[in-house]
Amino acid sequence: MNFRDEARLHGIFDIRVIKAGREIEHYRDENMIMSSARDALARLIGGAGSGKTVTKIGVGTNGNGPTPDDKGLTGAYSKPVSGCTYPATGEACFAFTIGAGEANGKSIREFGLLCSDGTLFARKTRGVIEKADDIEITGTWTIKF
Repeated sequence: MNFRDEARLHGIFDIRVIKAGREIEHYRDENMIMSSARDALARLIGGAGSGKTVTKIGVGTNGNGPTPDDKGLTGAYSKPVSGCTYPATGEACFAFTIGAGEANGKSIREFGLLCSDGTLFARKTRGVIEKADDIEITGTWTIKF
């Protein structure tokens, strides 16, 4: 009997946009994992993974769809993720908040998970969020192996 592992690396991006204390949008979708993420994972399991752990969430202004070879976000604002949990076998869930006082004035069209060395791990584009001081974005990004 032959067995084949059909698992594919993918992510689930889930955000809530809060304006003046009221939720105005809930958005959930799959996202693309970058080629650089596969390299980061290979280095982690091979013992050469210094700087390859996901530690930051980033937002940017480029609305062009993601490609596997994307290297960064345009006009990026980044900050540490709020935390990481492990909801099921083979899953890592990163929580984040872009607060009312952060990234104001940006036309946010892209989100990214970043490794501590700046490597872009995952990227998601979507319709624009005009970030202002009365808007907060909270979310989770689950990577599934």
